[in-house]
Amino acid sequence: MKDRAGDIIRAQICLLVFLVVFGGLRYYERTSPAGVTAEAEKDGDYIQWVDFDVTCEALKQAYKRDVESRGREVHLNWIDLIALLGVKYGGDFSKYKERDMEEAAADIEAQGIEKLTKDMKYYAYYREAYGAVLGGMVGSYEAEDETGGWKPVYGLKAFSPIAKGFPYTHGDDFGVSRSYGYQRRHLGHDLMGQVGTPIIAIEGGRIRALGWNQYGGWRIGIDSFDGKRYYYYAHLRQNRPYAEGLSEGDLVQAGDVIGYMGRTGYSAEENVNNIDVCHLHLGLQLIFDESQREGDHEIWIDVYPLVQFLSEHASEVLRDDTTREWYRRYEIKDSGNFTENL
Repeated sequence: MKDRAGDIIRAQICLLVFLVVFGGLRYYERTSPAGVTAEAEKDGDYIQWVDFDVTCEALKQAYKRDVESRGREVHLNWIDLIALLGVKYGGDFSKYKERDMEEAAADIEAQGIEKLTKDMKYYAYYREAYGAVLGGMVGSYEAEDETGGWKPVYGLKAFSPIAKGFPYTHGDDFGVSRSYGYQRRHLGHDLMGQVGTPIIAIEGGRIRALGWNQYGGWRIGIDSFDGKRYYYYAHLRQNRPYAEGLSEGDLVQAGDVIGYMGRTGYSAEENVNNIDVCHLHLGLQLIFDESQREGDHEIWIDVYPLVQFLSEHASEVLRDDTTREWYRRYEIKDSGNFTENL
């Protein structure tokens, strides 16, 4: 009887060891995105939903490895790194640990990203989803220096939505309740500041919307050059909401002043201050198919960690005392984007 009991215990131990080892071999492939299969996410051949909760720290660490590996035999693309961890965590970055980033980087360096992910079931989903969020933010461009000359740069091409030196506060308020007009979720991120604070284009693109909206007040909407992102800046200043000369259809460059913080909105009548606290409402919508632009299939993501990440790359601005307009101090040239979209 004792021998039989011992055999059962040994069999259970062997099974446990097998499960642990097998689980370790499947290092990245833990769960499906948000508990849903990638096939279901991509009905109609395009992604229909994205939960973006990549932490600021994960963004910083991935970006650091991308820049440091530039020019090496194996370049560590930051989106590849984040997508690998998306597979590992099932999209839940509350589990993020820096050592996981180190292991992912080492795996890419040892095997190459294509070989590493060849049979990784959900990698393609996370790579496309996170690529849609971050795709235009890192790369090569030219930056103006203090002498008026130009220098080549590889790094962040995206900017904080708030101009350098202007104070603001914010918290993660995505999804909280809003009641004006009807009960709904807050599909954006609020940055509290002072009336007249210059608002900056996070990324270059084309102005798609400019004018009054009863919910957002004076607002501006900008499509990214690749068409994957729609940036929405709302509750701009009364009377003079926009940077001088801006019109719908214009092209803007990342880092440009596009408008000024205010508290307009919550009114069917134009140019009304009905927002109690001065702030910028910032929204980021993902577009995988044109059918997602309006209606029940819109995809808006939480940009709080992204705004935290971009806070260290703010556009320096100067004031023209004659016009009382603010403008960027240093220009950048990202000619590839402009050439492709003229």
